Amino acid sequence: MGSPLKATVNWTGKMHFEGNAGFDHVIPIDFPPPLGEGAGLRGLELLLISMAACSGQTTISLLQKMQQDVRKFKVTALGTSRDEHPQVLTEIYMEYIFEGDSLDRALVEKAIRLSEEKYCPVWAMLKPGVKMSYTISMNPAPPAK
Repeated sequence: MGSPLKATVNWTGKMHFEGNAGFDHVIPIDFPPPLGEGAGLRGLELLLISMAACSGQTTISLLQKMQQDVRKFKVTALGTSRDEHPQVLTEIYMEYIFEGDSLDRALVEKAIRLSEEKYCPVWAMLKPGVKMSYTISMNPAPPAK
């Protein structure tokens, strides 16, 4: 049996909650106006963050074991939800952006593939019901001024 996990949200008024998962870190959760004050993240935004973080953590861990020199790394997750309730995510697109010297693209692709197929539990949970896709950018050129 796996390790138990616990998360708690405390209602603080209107549509605002404070989320906690056992550490001293509090995550503000809210709806935008008029229902809420816009003083926190929405539930689906937290789900996208969970997806990006889980995949990012497993990917960077694997690349470190593969001795890849990653200097900067960012994962952006974009979700599309349906219009009718429940407004579940129907699609998630992720962009992996890497910066580093002598990065081996084949190893980067392998690490992301292993994250998807074996190590990221959030990806494993979402994959059966959500269309998932991603792109990889390595050492992108800086934006034009």
